[in-house]
Amino acid sequence: MSIVRAMNISGAEVWPLVEGGKGVAVSNGQSAGAWASAGGVGTISGVNADWIDGRGDYVPLVFKGRDRQERHDELIAYSINGAISQARIAHDLRGNEGRLHLNVLWEMGGCERVLRGVLEGARGLLHGVTCGAGMPYRLAQICAEFGVFYYPIVSSGRAFNALWRRSYHKFSEWLGAVVYEDPWLAGGHNGLSNSEDPRQPEDPYDRVLELRNTMRKAGLDEVPIVMAGGVWHLDDWSDWIDSDELGPIAFQFGTRPLLTRESPIPEEWKQRLLNLEPGDVLLHRFSPTGFYSSAVKNDFLAELTARSERQVAFSDEEDGENGRTAFFQHGRAGRGVWMSNEDLARVGRWQGEGFTLAMRTPDDTMIFVTPEDGRQIRRDQADCMGCLSHCRFSNWKDHGDYTTGKLTDPRSFCIQKTLQDIAHGTGDSLENQLMFSGHNAYRFAQDPFYSNGFIPTVRELVERILTGR
Repeated sequence: MSIVRAMNISGAEVWPLVEGGKGVAVSNGQSAGAWASAGGVGTISGVNADWIDGRGDYVPLVFKGRDRQERHDELIAYSINGAISQARIAHDLRGNEGRLHLNVLWEMGGCERVLRGVLEGARGLLHGVTCGAGMPYRLAQICAEFGVFYYPIVSSGRAFNALWRRSYHKFSEWLGAVVYEDPWLAGGHNGLSNSEDPRQPEDPYDRVLELRNTMRKAGLDEVPIVMAGGVWHLDDWSDWIDSDELGPIAFQFGTRPLLTRESPIPEEWKQRLLNLEPGDVLLHRFSPTGFYSSAVKNDFLAELTARSERQVAFSDEEDGENGRTAFFQHGRAGRGVWMSNEDLARVGRWQGEGFTLAMRTPDDTMIFVTPEDGRQIRRDQADCMGCLSHCRFSNWKDHGDYTTGKLTDPRSFCIQKTLQDIAHGTGDSLENQLMFSGHNAYRFAQDPFYSNGFIPTVRELVERILTGR
C-alpha cells in the first residue's frame, strides 16, 4: 500500500516520486528509464551526458580543438548527441510507464544550444525539463516551442516570483511544477542567496508555504510543488502529504538513486556512500560557478579548504592605513607587494612548509601552494573547454569576448575534469575527486533497507519509498 497517491505530472498519472538529475554521466538513460518503468518520473541529465552510439558503444569525450572556443563547441555537440542517446535508452526501458524529464543547468556553457538541440533530436521521447543553477528566464519559452513541460528549480518564493513576472506568466499552460530545492540539504549546487547564512538552516515547511502563497497569488493553486533536498523516508513528510495549506506536493530523490544497481557510478563510490556518517558532507563555496554546493568531505575538499586558508590580502603599493607596511618580494627581481607584518610572518611559515608559490586571486589576495600544485592549477586552467557560462577558475565566458574580464581564481578547480573522472572511475582516486552528495547520505548506513551492503534495483527502491519507509 502506498503512502501517496498518483498525481498528474507532465500529462500522465504517475507516482509523485521524481528522480533528481545528477550531471555529467550520473543520471543516465538506464537509471531514468528504470525509474519511469516503476511508475515515477525518471530524469536524464543533459549536463555532458555520455554518448552511446547506434551499436550501443560508449563514445569517449576527446577534445581536438586548439583553443577554448573550439573545445566549447565540441563539448556542446557531444552533449547534444549524448543526451539524445540517453533519452532513447530511457524511452525504450520505460515501457510506456511513468514520465521522462531532462535536467539542465542554466549556468552550464551553451545551455540554450544544448537544450534546443536535445529537444529537437529527442522529439516525442521527453515530457519535461527541469532547470536550476541560475535564473532561467527563457526556459518556459523554449519548452513551449517544443511542447514539453518545464520545471524551474528555485529555493525561495521570491526567486519564483521574479521568473513568473518576467517570463513564465506568458507560458503558464506548460508549467508542470515548481521544484523547491532546500539549499542547506540538497546535493550538488545549491541556491543559497547572499542574505542567507549557510550555517543556519531554515525550516523547509515555512519556505515552501511562502512559495505556495506566491503561486496562489498567480492563480497556480493546483500546480504541484516538488520538494527536493533532504527527502529520504516519506513518513518523515506525512504532514506535507494531502496538506490543504501546501497544496499538491511531489518528492524528489537525488541521493538515494545513486545507490541502485542501475546507477552508473563506480562501485567504489557506492561503497563509500554505504559508510558515511553524519557531518561527512560539506556545504562549501569552492565551485567555479560561484554557487554553494554540497559534497562528501575527502582529501579533495580538504586541499581546497587549506588552499584558501593559506591566503593573505595585499596591496601593490604601501598602505599604512590598512596596515600593509611589510614588503614581500614577488615576481620579477625587485618587484613585490605589501602586506601586514602578521601576514608576512604567516607567509614565511607556509614557505617553510613547502608552499612557496604565490598565486593572485581576483579579490586582491594571494594564496600559497606548492610549485607542483601551482603547475597543475595552471595546466587545468589552460585546458578549459568552456563547460560553464561563466567560470571563475579559468575566467571563461561562453559569449561576447569569451572572458569574464577577471583574473583566474586558483582557489577553485576544473569542475568538468573532476566530475568526468569520478563518474567514469578514471584519473585520481575517489579521495581526490569532487563527490557530490546530499547531506542525508549518512542515512544509507543507518537505514535497515541497506543492511549487509544491500544495493537495490531502481524498482525495489521505488517500491520501498512508496511504503513510507
